[in-house]
Amino acid sequence: MAKSSTEHLNKLNLGCGLKPIAGHVNLDVVASVNPDVVHDLNVFPYPFPDNSFDEIRALDVVEHVTDLPGMMREIWRIARKDAIVEFTTPHFSCDNSYTDPTHVRHLSSRSFYYFEKGHPFGFYGSDGFKVVQANIVFEPGLVNKVMHRIAARWPRWYEARLAWIFPAWFLWFQLRVCKDTLPRLT
Repeated sequence: MAKSSTEHLNKLNLGCGLKPIAGHVNLDVVASVNPDVVHDLNVFPYPFPDNSFDEIRALDVVEHVTDLPGMMREIWRIARKDAIVEFTTPHFSCDNSYTDPTHVRHLSSRSFYYFEKGHPFGFYGSDGFKVVQANIVFEPGLVNKVMHRIAARWPRWYEARLAWIFPAWFLWFQLRVCKDTLPRLT
């Protein structure tokens, strides 16, 4: 349950772990990291009222969630119209994506487009988002600087042709919540 001191905050940090963010309601499934709210993101509904947050962050979390469409429906529900949602996750080509035995999914730069209205394969759940940015991030280094430029310009080509030769580090997504559409409940 949320601490009373968090009721005025309109920013949410899902899966805070050992990195709580000041000015945010910090949520985690592990009570020993002392989050503001203890909750399992695989359990719906989340313990917040509709339209509660202007900003939601889920940094290195989505790869652990078993029902991503369900998570997206809950994020849509608890976010206000035009809220910004930020995700990071290991890129599918990164060894970190496969090293952690609790990772249940491996994502590409196109994965969150499935949650946009009108996506031809958007039948998995909510269509109440607009992808503002989808970036492939590389570890520092000269070769990776070149790969970053290639991946930024041609992300699909990079992922299809070069990702296993020059692996990326992680993905960073920024989505906007579109409340002018209703999420599809599947």
